[in-house]
Amino acid sequence: MQRTTYPSFRATLAASTLVKAAGVHSALGGLLAQEAGFAALWASSFEISAVRGLPDASVLTMTEYLQAAADVQKVTRIPVVADCDTGFGNNINVAHMVHEYERAGITAVCIEDKSYPKMNSFVDTGHELVDADAFARKVEVAKRAQSTSDFYLITRTEALICGLGVDEAVARCRRYADAGADAVLVHSKQPTNAEVLEFLGEWRSRLPVVVVPTTYPDWHADDAAKAGVSVVIYANQGLRAVVTALRNTYRSISSLGVASHLTAEIASVQDVFQLQRLREWQQLQE
Repeated sequence: MQRTTYPSFRATLAASTLVKAAGVHSALGGLLAQEAGFAALWASSFEISAVRGLPDASVLTMTEYLQAAADVQKVTRIPVVADCDTGFGNNINVAHMVHEYERAGITAVCIEDKSYPKMNSFVDTGHELVDADAFARKVEVAKRAQSTSDFYLITRTEALICGLGVDEAVARCRRYADAGADAVLVHSKQPTNAEVLEFLGEWRSRLPVVVVPTTYPDWHADDAAKAGVSVVIYANQGLRAVVTALRNTYRSISSLGVASHLTAEIASVQDVFQLQRLREWQQLQE
């Protein structure tokens, strides 16, 4: 089957006032998110780690994260944004990361200004940021390393996660913008969007803003767009739904000793065949 070239994340963002991205950890998840109408996919380090039974704490290697993101991009027609944590090390590692992700067909990555090794933002533990100028240097290196103008770098500040306030978040994002970032991601774990709205008021749309409303899920995407947001990432709802569905399904079968009661509630084998494009593959043999 011929491989088709699909829009880059940069082109997707340019064509829309708001891009909604779904967090995924597998090619199958990417296909289902695409089917649901999402314009982009977020190869979530949290999800990719979790399906390996490991914490989101810089345990997996760049190669493992890259393989997961590339698996998704190979079978979907919408761009993957790869969650690359702190960039997998120092400036040399970041340059290597950009080279490898570009070669794999990934048109956008996101790196954050936490110290390595990083811990997931929602873990109640101390989170440390690197010096803003040091991270800006990392941004400069990443942008110089890219080989195509389409490649898109999102810089994520964890200033709000660390309790440093909106002014620090804005100052850091301005520094990263000066260093050549294509967009900024401002992350908050407060139960409302108040911090993010304050950030947007001070930011004044200098670069596109990305948000991840995990702890304030009632913020409608349309309202986020009106406030100045360009990308909304639903970063982990898919994984959490999978955990619930598998737990309930397995417990039910184990308890009852049969699976017939689930037939009407779960996908058919034919549905899975369709997602696999089985008929297209069979035609190669005919």
